[in-house]
Amino acid sequence: MSYTNFSYFATISADNKFKALYICMSALAHRLLRAYPPLIRFFYRSLMNLIIGIADRLLLGKNYGSSLRRLKHTLPDLPYDYGALEPVVSAEIMQVHHGKHHAAYVNALNLAEEKVKEALAKGNMQAAVAGTKLMNFNAGGHINHSFFWEGLTAVKDSGEPNSELMAAIKKDFGSLEAMKERLSAKTIAIQGSGWGWLAYDKEMKRLQLACCPNQDLLEPTTGLIPLFCIDVWEHAYYLQYKNIRPDFVKAVWKIANWKIISDRYIKAKR
Repeated sequence: MSYTNFSYFATISADNKFKALYICMSALAHRLLRAYPPLIRFFYRSLMNLIIGIADRLLLGKNYGSSLRRLKHTLPDLPYDYGALEPVVSAEIMQVHHGKHHAAYVNALNLAEEKVKEALAKGNMQAAVAGTKLMNFNAGGHINHSFFWEGLTAVKDSGEPNSELMAAIKKDFGSLEAMKERLSAKTIAIQGSGWGWLAYDKEMKRLQLACCPNQDLLEPTTGLIPLFCIDVWEHAYYLQYKNIRPDFVKAVWKIANWKIISDRYIKAKR
């Protein structure tokens, strides 16, 4: 009998209910993991390891380290050279943005997970829960940047949306240029740091535009499926565009990888 069938709890003894709950959590976690893209799936696997570690402490009385399988996050290679996005984004910015800032999120995420692990090993649940805030922030930075890099390409390879995505853009926004103008305006208007998104609303079956502050992830906070994003943290453009954010945002469209964005749209509709 599947542990994901909650009626199963009615058939077992009270002594085994906590163990069944623990197994049920694991089964549901694996089911959810299959629904997420690879990188997001990787983060949620780490998060579920944390949850299961807490369950070990609270429900089963085991040591956290006995069940946690340490998964180390690494900085992904770019699908192009640092100079490939010039003149829109300089090689200098790419070296700093990817090699320093993105790498810092990855390192901080690994460090936060280690601190949470240590806190749980000592039975300090308050510190462990507090540590998840750092995990969430740095995981957001890691995932958002990885998604951002994949959606960019050299100017000569930018292309156009495929026929299916173009039809959806025209239906929901009137034209490709109108969509670009609306998303650019929303993204430029973000107060402080954040991300502008072109996304798909699976419930409404239409494209949507959204913004997220800081390193918040789009899908967990809005339910929208991300297709393309624009980073407006200052480190994304300041070395080249100074404080003129609008120039950077408008220029990014020249390096949008419409093949990747179109593929994401097809997958989002499934």
